[in-house]
Amino acid sequence: MRPPPWLGSGTPGRDLTLAGASLAGGLVLYGLGMQPQIVPHPDVPPALFLGPLLAVCVAVGLRRVAPRASLAVGTVALVVDTALGNSLGTVVVYTQVLYDACVYGPPRLWRWLLGITVTLSVIGAAAGVLGFGQWRGAAVGVPVVLAGLLPVLTGISVRQYRDQAAAERTRAEQTARLVELDRRQAVSAERARMARELHDVVANHLSAVAIHATAVLSVPSLERGQVQSALRVIRESSVQGLAEMRQMIELLREPDGGEQGGVGTEAVTARLAEADGLIERIRAAGLAVRFRTDGTPGPLPVGVDLAAYRIVQESLTNALKHGTGEAELTIAYGPAEVVLTVENPVRPEGAGLTGAGAGLIGMRERAALLAGRFTAGPRDGRWQVQAALPTGAGR
Repeated sequence: MRPPPWLGSGTPGRDLTLAGASLAGGLVLYGLGMQPQIVPHPDVPPALFLGPLLAVCVAVGLRRVAPRASLAVGTVALVVDTALGNSLGTVVVYTQVLYDACVYGPPRLWRWLLGITVTLSVIGAAAGVLGFGQWRGAAVGVPVVLAGLLPVLTGISVRQYRDQAAAERTRAEQTARLVELDRRQAVSAERARMARELHDVVANHLSAVAIHATAVLSVPSLERGQVQSALRVIRESSVQGLAEMRQMIELLREPDGGEQGGVGTEAVTARLAEADGLIERIRAAGLAVRFRTDGTPGPLPVGVDLAAYRIVQESLTNALKHGTGEAELTIAYGPAEVVLTVENPVRPEGAGLTGAGAGLIGMRERAALLAGRFTAGPRDGRWQVQAALPTGAGR
């Protein structure tokens, strides 16, 4: 079961709950008569120990918002409690205050606490040896180690892991930005390369076809032999252009050739018909996808096929990163367009990975290049992405 939002990590509700639980535990110890442990003043009323206990619990509630104030309040409470005779509940809660000061306080604070607790531990052990006249007197320093040094060391260890994790997240975000930049540069280079290849393959042959067709249409008195010659050139240019186009497509579909061109084969061979394989990979990554197909699937233009696959891929990836673990995908084949709809619930906190929204921009651009429609945004408490790509079948 997930905790309610107000008890989430880093919320004031969690801090107040911990402070309340600490106070409840201290009151239980008070009710059981487990304080004071050391009684230099037997005439001290036990109820006086409740004041330091309440103060040190307040310090626990301030652990995130004011680490320095939390440490100061907790230390004053411990000093007063020690003057009264020491109670177990206050000492135990104070160990939490020391731990929180090391985890949430500034770096200078944990370094300062480490030096103080080490010094007090050494002084306690030395005083015990000198006071008892034997090495077993070093046990006097054990309470200082358990109640002071050990929480500080634990807090420092946790803080170092947290700082390392934060550094790794920052490094991952920077790497993601570099990868996105490389992807954009690769796409731009691939577009320029494809434009050159399409011009070389198609433009010359189409120019020859247009010239000879214009000549036939503009001169009505051409002899039959001249017309046949022009038609023969048109046919040869068309056939040759189609053959070279097929060769270029086959070259792009080869794994090695595609990689050498700057974009892998998946950029050329990805088709909406392969959505089942994509869904299986997304499911294996942890997203429960419900898939439905409306209408009768049919062949799609290459540009529409590729754009549809990419939009589905990006939408499911966003659902995996920002959703709650489930998504619905609907592919509706119409007479003149194919409509893609991806819906998923979003996390209440709206977290997420840290990004610049390039995925939505890319999907919108793909739809716009095909004269299609694209929408993305919240709807009825869910996030919906919908793209309608014209197939040209209704023209």
